[in-house]
Amino acid sequence: MNDLNVAAVCGTVTSEPKQRELPSGSIVTNVEVTTRLDDDTHSVPIVVVDAPVTVRAGDRVVAVGRIVRRFFRAGGVTQSRTELVATKLVRASNKRTVDRALQRAAAELAG
Repeated sequence: MNDLNVAAVCGTVTSEPKQRELPSGSIVTNVEVTTRLDDDTHSVPIVVVDAPVTVRAGDRVVAVGRIVRRFFRAGGVTQSRTELVATKLVRASNKRTVDRALQRAAAELAG
């Protein structure tokens, strides 16, 4: 079996998406999504690169992509951030698009 890095998250967008342009010209959008499982709450940073993001704070969403740990320097110190780099970020109410994204992820897992 090959190594895989496939992740799916379903939760609520907790703040308005933040967009920035990189020196390369790429557009990066950061979205914070909160998941709740029983009494456990987790914040998941989602990154979308060069794709439109139409979700807003309060929207219930599904994100499918890969987990990436990124290193950067801030204040003279090396820091890291683990985030889900999404290939698809859609409102959970868009059942057809959610189903297709999850089917693609499942097919990748199945090899």
